[in-house]
Amino acid sequence: VLKSLFKEYGQIKSIRFRSLVPAEDTLSKKLAAIKHKVHPNAKFINAYIVFKEECDAIKALNKNGTEIADGFHIRVDIASKSSSHDNKRSVFLGNLSYDISDDAVREHFSVCGGVVAVRVVRDRNTGLGKGFGYVLFENTDAVHLALKLNESNLMGRRIRVKRCGEKWKAPQKCLDRSRLPKDRVDTTLKSKSCSNDSFVGEKANPLKKSVKSKGLKPFPRKKSGKNK
Repeated sequence: VLKSLFKEYGQIKSIRFRSLVPAEDTLSKKLAAIKHKVHPNAKFINAYIVFKEECDAIKALNKNGTEIADGFHIRVDIASKSSSHDNKRSVFLGNLSYDISDDAVREHFSVCGGVVAVRVVRDRNTGLGKGFGYVLFENTDAVHLALKLNESNLMGRRIRVKRCGEKWKAPQKCLDRSRLPKDRVDTTLKSKSCSNDSFVGEKANPLKKSVKSKGLKPFPRKKSGKNK
């Protein structure tokens, strides 16, 4: 299927499949692809197409986002060591369903603008998602609209949406004093007003003279002598 789909762009030297899960343990990935015996839960496969000429590979990028089956779009990128991903036009997705499809993500964010590519990070052995992914838009205006979909519901889960490269911080829970016992509230307030290293005592008055305590006068000692 891939060869017939991309042969119009130039001569193809080889096609390699990655992250393909065979339906049977005895089958190799190559044989499973030829016999179309893929695990039913593995709905997504990564593949590499090597063209004879580099310019043909660049022309093949026109197939990116093409719907090759009912509700199934392919993502086409140039395979290189250096990443050409544009973070300014992308958002990071978290708390995704493990069995979510790329097209479900594409449809959810299509209201924000043109979607160039969707990538759901998946386990190479099972093909299931790892709970996070990325969406690349045509322009940065779509990113601002996509950020408004943070905490929106997608397949029964409240997803997180943030800019790529931005660290996510868990919301801090406020202390509800009304639900605490009275003695614990007093202890909490006292601990906040005084630090652990502070010492509260009586202040010294520099104008006040210290008074020496009056003690008992010592009795004079009698000299001991011999009786004459």
